[in-house]
Amino acid sequence: MPQLTRRSFLKTATIAAAGAVFTARSWSQVAGANNDIRLAIAGLNGRGKEFIRAFREIPGVRLAALCDADTAVLDRELAACRERGDALPDRVIDYRDLLTRADIDAIVIATPNHLHALQSIWAMQAGKDVIHEKPVTHNIWEGAQILAAAKQNKRIVQVFTQNRSSLAIAEGIAWMQAGHLGKLNLVRGLVYKRRLNIGKTTGSVAPPATVNYDFFQGPAPLGPLRRVNFHYDWHWQWATGNGDMVAQGNHQLDIGRRLLGDPDHPARVFTTGGRFGYEDDGETPNTFLVHYDYPAPFIFEVRGLPAKPDEMSGNAVVAGGLGTADRLSASMDRYLGVTVGNIAHCEGGRLVITNNYSLARAYDNDGKLLKEFTGFGNHYTNFLDAMRSRRESDLKGQLLQGHRSSALVHLANLSYRTGRAMAPGDIRDQLAARSALSEPYGRFTEHLAANNVDLTKTPATLGAPLTFDAATEMFTGENSAAANKLRSREYRAPWIVPQLV
Repeated sequence: MPQLTRRSFLKTATIAAAGAVFTARSWSQVAGANNDIRLAIAGLNGRGKEFIRAFREIPGVRLAALCDADTAVLDRELAACRERGDALPDRVIDYRDLLTRADIDAIVIATPNHLHALQSIWAMQAGKDVIHEKPVTHNIWEGAQILAAAKQNKRIVQVFTQNRSSLAIAEGIAWMQAGHLGKLNLVRGLVYKRRLNIGKTTGSVAPPATVNYDFFQGPAPLGPLRRVNFHYDWHWQWATGNGDMVAQGNHQLDIGRRLLGDPDHPARVFTTGGRFGYEDDGETPNTFLVHYDYPAPFIFEVRGLPAKPDEMSGNAVVAGGLGTADRLSASMDRYLGVTVGNIAHCEGGRLVITNNYSLARAYDNDGKLLKEFTGFGNHYTNFLDAMRSRRESDLKGQLLQGHRSSALVHLANLSYRTGRAMAPGDIRDQLAARSALSEPYGRFTEHLAANNVDLTKTPATLGAPLTFDAATEMFTGENSAAANKLRSREYRAPWIVPQLV
């Protein structure tokens, strides 16, 4: 990949005349109560709407610009601003147009996964602070680049794993780590969340006429589009997304690391899974088991199929979706009462954290409730407070922890992508010999059988066992060559994550 210097960045991004200097506004100005923090929000079709809603209600914040590659989405949100009587933010289609503006102090990045690292690094080079939707990166290699950019440019960067502002989770984890439940034996993450068939195209389809496809694809290939629904379903294709390990799971991966004490990268990862129950244009697994090798194992489970087939099984999601969120959630399996959440298994009981981040509960080994922790915090104002103080230590969702939690996504997906299909009995034997996945694999096979999936005819993939060096962030030993080839991607000019930041 070519190196990108400050000068070539300016040239290829076509955002400023030669010799332009990127500087943030004097932060003595924003420290006062009468000075607004001026934000731009990039990516408006999902989480971006939530950022608009939240920040418009916080005193001392002004939305300076809204940015999206889809003018229909952009105009929808600007129309909503008009209807509410809000001050109207500027309308921006090309993200690069945000970077030289002196009236923008920070950029919220809520775009698809494959754009996160590049847009963040460009923002930091332009003197902007950053809020990141998860994941921090689309691949492992981008992690070191984004960390270096934050350090080099002295930027405040918050990862929006909002569980880190939860009082309940912090107090519950502290209580557990104080020894009230005894030794920690195993951490579990669960994402039992319904994901429907995204449809099967018979050939390439045109993106919506309102979308600048070049801007949307960014670093990804500008090749034929193969999905029915343009928005959101990019999550399930490798060029732009990372599957449910991110779409929901990045939150549970982050909480799992917190339960383990926020360790560095795991020494080893091992997986099995596949995309079952339908044939569509999705590429990422919808049923997945992952073993992360920490001193206490971290076991992660993804299920996108229901507890048993229903009237929505096999149907493609169309605009507007099928069924309500509550209805889809109710159709899922549960493990110890949890569909989406984390369980820390200890000698004397367990700590349970669901995706209601304002609640954590501790139980003894007989299931008796021992203690309940409640209360949340405000991740939005935490970012603003850190912007004003200029202290990274004030951030709840720090970039380093966000990078390490995002890396868990990539480790699991690379194990899967470098694995091979195997008969169910052979997978069972391999898991028994190499990981703590034997028990969840038994439930995995029962779950698929309940959905009429015959693993002898539609075999699962046994992921390659991968060993990872935390210091170099490189794979070593068995299967390392194939995995290291996928640590990064082929970037499409000018959308290139710089090697020199």
